[in-house]
Amino acid sequence: MLIKTMFSGFGGQGVLSTGQTLAKAAMLENKHVTYLPSYGAEVRGGTANCTVTISDKDIASPIASEPEFVVALNQPSFFRFQNLLRAGGFLLYNSSLVKPASVRGDIETLGIPSTGLAADLGNVRVSNMVILGAFIRISNLISLKLLLKNLPDILGPGKLRLLEINKKAFQAGYNYIKE
Repeated sequence: MLIKTMFSGFGGQGVLSTGQTLAKAAMLENKHVTYLPSYGAEVRGGTANCTVTISDKDIASPIASEPEFVVALNQPSFFRFQNLLRAGGFLLYNSSLVKPASVRGDIETLGIPSTGLAADLGNVRVSNMVILGAFIRISNLISLKLLLKNLPDILGPGKLRLLEINKKAFQAGYNYIKE
């Protein structure tokens, strides 16, 4: 198994922390992981993306040309990064902010209203964790149960005040996807 995922959006949407969270959770499950962030000079409001590669064997390169998954948090990322997906790939997007006008015919897409679901929880800033919960359900790359158990370690001591809202956000995204 070697799965490459690109997370993309505006700086300030939590794109990089979404990738870091997935990467740390996968490492805690003893998987091989690479994490490669990329962001514009202005960061907040500029473009940001990161690539997370998860494997059961050593990973030769963190570069994800033709990833299996793209998670797009905004409209520009939806248009730009769908073209990187390999044929048969999966594009998950925040349907609260993205309106899919044209989509490649050889990929699968699914919109999840992550900003709306986060607003329902009382904090739109956890929209990235809502969509990560949905991604975990779709990809089955890591266990949500283990992620939630290890979330205090993943977040670190400086963000423990956000533990409960993040748990709710993961569950909201995960449960939004029907089996």
